Amino acid sequence: MGGVTAPVLLLLGRGKDSNSERGVDCPGDLPAPSDPGLVERAAAAKAALGDRVFVLGHHYQRDEVIQFADVTGDSFKLAREAAARPDAEFIVFCGVHFMAESADILTTEAQRVVLPDLAAGCSMADMAVLEQVEQCWDVLSDLGIADDVVPVTYMNSSADIKGFVGRNGGVVCTSSNAKRALDWAYAKGEKVLFLPDQHLGRNTAVLEMGYSLDDCVLYDPHKPNGGLTDQQLRDAKMILWRGHCSVHGRFTLENVLAMREQVPGVNILVHPECRHEVVTAADYVGSTEYIIKKLEAAEPGSAWAVGTELNLVRRLAAAHPDKQVMFLEKTVCYCSTMNRIDLPHLVWALEELVAGRVPNQITVDPDTAHHARVALDQMLALP
Repeated sequence: MGGVTAPVLLLLGRGKDSNSERGVDCPGDLPAPSDPGLVERAAAAKAALGDRVFVLGHHYQRDEVIQFADVTGDSFKLAREAAARPDAEFIVFCGVHFMAESADILTTEAQRVVLPDLAAGCSMADMAVLEQVEQCWDVLSDLGIADDVVPVTYMNSSADIKGFVGRNGGVVCTSSNAKRALDWAYAKGEKVLFLPDQHLGRNTAVLEMGYSLDDCVLYDPHKPNGGLTDQQLRDAKMILWRGHCSVHGRFTLENVLAMREQVPGVNILVHPECRHEVVTAADYVGSTEYIIKKLEAAEPGSAWAVGTELNLVRRLAAAHPDKQVMFLEKTVCYCSTMNRIDLPHLVWALEELVAGRVPNQITVDPDTAHHARVALDQMLALP
């Protein structure tokens, strides 16, 4: 960390930002590292399974888990990696529930996808429930505008939502191809219903496609008519779902300004799931893979404040000791659901497989899987 102090890793879990979005209070520091004996057990179980198992590790996972991953990456890269290994009988997904669902959708019927802890969900994905989305679609239909609306869902959504989008002529997107997905959608219809992350939708539409903030409306599923007038829905070009990432929602404009004051010449690098005012104040904005590549290409001695999940930021700081890599927010915060996948859960899952039992298998029903696959394949076919 180059001897940097200040806002890097201080005040572990002891901070609260009253301006951050609901549900983004920091849960605190991680527990102490696992018993070293578990490392030996994980290695032994993985060796016993051999090529029968393929372990996927999301970038936001703990180091103690990442060390056993055959491949690391973002959610879509990992799902594709799983699909590219049809000979692997078991896919152990060290990530969260929607990611394991995507892996099940893209792999063969003979393969079984395992999530080491079923409680590893995603708060953003949970903010868009199928019944709510169908009610929203009914509102649009009653207004006579549903035929003009193309649904687009972020990869960070449940299989149910991906299935809904597939059934209604839409597409899945990632944070790296959101503009291409929206270009495709606007060529097909006049409006987009963007699920479930309002910030990725807003930032892409306004900063990359030339729309204004006034072209975007925020649909709140907990309010009648989404909290919007009929005219607002008719006039909107982008109907944003009221959802957000509980980690990226922590970052504020004040964080950016404070970091610039404390570290002259610092580069601010953030994920597009951050709020609009944070993204517009940053120097660079991009997906997890973009963030990784940006730091790899950065000049030695340069200073970087990164607005994304802390496990990844710490890993990048360790990988680039010749650069000053800092966490953008003043209080340390991990993705609490992603971090439910710890070494004890991974060891348990692997040892269960060795014993001939398949724990925590993630399956998507055939009808939902079919329509979700339609939306995913449409994404793969984007120009």
